[in-house]
Amino acid sequence: MCVLEWANPTDMERASKLIRRLGMAGDAISAEEVACAAWPEAVGKKIATHTRAARLVRSRLVVEVEDHIWQRQLFALTPFVLHNLEKNLGPGLVNDLEFRIVPRRREPQRAGQAIPALMADEAENISDPVLRSIYRASRKKALA
Repeated sequence: MCVLEWANPTDMERASKLIRRLGMAGDAISAEEVACAAWPEAVGKKIATHTRAARLVRSRLVVEVEDHIWQRQLFALTPFVLHNLEKNLGPGLVNDLEFRIVPRRREPQRAGQAIPALMADEAENISDPVLRSIYRASRKKALA
């Protein structure tokens, strides 16, 4: 079990913000949950959108990154990130970072949204009925 020592009241405020952000009901919050919740605070919004703290193994925080470029850049920033984590969590909880490449999942394209657009007839936007029929006839001839 990890015991956190708080140096000053601002550390307690940071911890309470992290715990509130977890949105968990109950008394027990694991060190892993606290460390993962602290990740966005330690790296900032921009980096947090491209990464995700996955789990805490002993004192090593495993972070999922999009690609090898993010992996290399974050590896270079490791000392700064560890310093920020220590500032937010206190010493001893996270002593090392591991960056694993896990590509983002793409959301499936939904055919239901594309089909109505294909079925709409642009000729309906022509207000003159004679011009509309001429347009349809010429379009039919061009597609034949």
